[in-house]
Amino acid sequence: MQDTNKRPTIEFSEEQAQLLEVATSFCADKFPLDRTRARIAAAEDFDRSVWLEMASLGWLGVAVPEEFGGSGLGLAEVVTIVEPMGRYLVGTPLTSTTLVAQALIKAGTDAQKSEWLPAICEGAIGALALTEPSGDWNLANLASRAVRSGDKLTLSGTKTFVTDAASADLAIVSVALDGAPALVLLDRAALASAKMERETVIDETRRSYRVKLDGVSIPASNLLDPAKTADCLSHLDLAACLLLSAEMCGGASGVIDVTVEYLKTRKQFEKYIGSYQALKHPTVDALLAMEAARSHLYYAAAVFGKGEEGEIAVRMAKAQASDALAFASDRAIQFHGGFGFTYDCDAQLYRRRGLWCEYQHGDAAHHRRLLADLLF
Repeated sequence: MQDTNKRPTIEFSEEQAQLLEVATSFCADKFPLDRTRARIAAAEDFDRSVWLEMASLGWLGVAVPEEFGGSGLGLAEVVTIVEPMGRYLVGTPLTSTTLVAQALIKAGTDAQKSEWLPAICEGAIGALALTEPSGDWNLANLASRAVRSGDKLTLSGTKTFVTDAASADLAIVSVALDGAPALVLLDRAALASAKMERETVIDETRRSYRVKLDGVSIPASNLLDPAKTADCLSHLDLAACLLLSAEMCGGASGVIDVTVEYLKTRKQFEKYIGSYQALKHPTVDALLAMEAARSHLYYAAAVFGKGEEGEIAVRMAKAQASDALAFASDRAIQFHGGFGFTYDCDAQLYRRRGLWCEYQHGDAAHHRRLLADLLF
C-alpha cells in the first residue's frame, strides 16, 4: 500500500544536479569577485554578452512550458541556477525575468503568453514592478492606479526597486483597477514613456529604478486576467521568496569561502588566525547555519505550489536563509578586522547582498509572524 503521507525527500533530480553543476562552473568562470567589482562601476546594467550565453544555455526558459519554447520544468530547477549566482554575487535580470514569465504563465492571456514567453526564452528581459514607496510587503495594498478610457488604460503612481527596468523589454506592473488589484504588461515603448530614476541601493551589484507611471497609456489588452490576479500575486510573492532564499544560501556559501581563505592566509603573532578557536567555532556555526538553510531551501523547492505546506516551507526557507547570510557575512567582516569595514573588503559585498535579499518580500521577522498564523 502506498504511503500517502510520505514527505518529499531533499534530493536532486537528474536535471537539478546537472543544472547545479553547470551553473556553478559558469558563475565561477564568468563572475570572479574582481569582475563583480568592475561591473559595479560599469555604465551598463549588466553584461549583455553573458546574458545571451545564459539564454543559449536555456536558463531563461527552465520553468516555461515546452509549448512556448521552454524546458517545461519548474522553479525547483531554477533554484539550482540561482544558488550559485548568489555564491558569486552575479548581477543579471534572471530572477526578475523568471518572475515575469511566472506572472504570464499564471495570469496572462493566450495572446500575451504566445507573444512574450517565447521571446523570454530567447533572451527578452523582464522587470517586475510590485513594490511601492510605502514599503508594504502586502502586494495587494496599492497606491498606483489604472483608469479605463475606452480601449485604453491610463496609469498613475510610482513603483520602487524595479531591477533592470531601464534595460527591460517588458514589465509586469501591479496597479489598482476598479477597486481591486490588477496586473498590466508594459512593453518597451510604454516603459520609455515612464519616468525612471536610478535608485541608490545597498547592493551595488544590481541596478534598481524608481518608475513613475503618471500619464503612461497602454491598450486595455495589456491587462492580465483579472480573475487570476489575486492568485498570481500570491504565487509571485512566494516564488520571489524562494529565489531570494536561493540567492542568500549561495551568498552564505560564498562569504564562508572568503572567510576561510582569509583565515588560512592571515598571520598574527606568528600563527595563522584560523588556528584560534575564537575564529574557528563561529566559522563552523556559519557553515552549519548555511547547511540548515539549504535544507529548508530545497525542501521548499520540492513542495513549492502545494498549498499551505508549500507556503510554510517557503517562509521558513526565507527566514532561515536571511539569518544564515546575515550571520556568516557579519562574522566575515569582523574576522577581517579593521579592513573588514572598508569598501575594499569582499566580505561587505555579501553583507550588502544579504540586506537587499532579506528586505525584499519580507524580512525574517515578517515571515515568522506569518508562520505563527499558519502553524498554530
